[in-house]
Amino acid sequence: MKPALERWLAPGDRPPAEPFRMADGDSHALELVAGTRFPDIELPDHTGRVRTLREIAAGNPLALFTARGWWCPKEQRYMRELVKLQDEFEVAYSQIVVITVDEPEVQSAFRAGLGARFAFLSDTKRRWIDRLGLLESTDTVHAPYRPAAFTLHPDLTIRGAYNGYWYWGRPTAEELRTDMRAITRSARSDWDLRA
Repeated sequence: MKPALERWLAPGDRPPAEPFRMADGDSHALELVAGTRFPDIELPDHTGRVRTLREIAAGNPLALFTARGWWCPKEQRYMRELVKLQDEFEVAYSQIVVITVDEPEVQSAFRAGLGARFAFLSDTKRRWIDRLGLLESTDTVHAPYRPAAFTLHPDLTIRGAYNGYWYWGRPTAEELRTDMRAITRSARSDWDLRA
């Protein structure tokens, strides 16, 4: 296990089972695996306001999802599951953010239709899609993000990385809760009752 990852794991905790691997042969893509730091990307949100991941995280754990777009039935289904978790994330001082290639006004409508309160970031110019190695190679019409999920520490260090190309590769609610609990435990000095 990488030393950087060991410091984030509590005694008896185990690392995520399978790290997310980037597209084969893409030498310019970042390696987005547990223990590495996710870039502090800057994109417009669903209102058109430019924001960074650190700003959205606000010193709290963050669950980041890349998604194909509003038109994909798999994304619609999964986003409804995230909406069910948003109350828990809010009371646990954790954030959810979704990145797509949809225009901010489309994201805003999709977000409203879902009843989501979490942020959507718009990468319509696809500034980050290649650097992250997350271009959905089978969709030549929309050139969207490949679905993926990352659970991040407040400093954007990756705890868990999930390849969501196949629906069952996406993290379940329980996997998200487990990752968020481990991240919160490592980030909060008052987690232990003896503190």
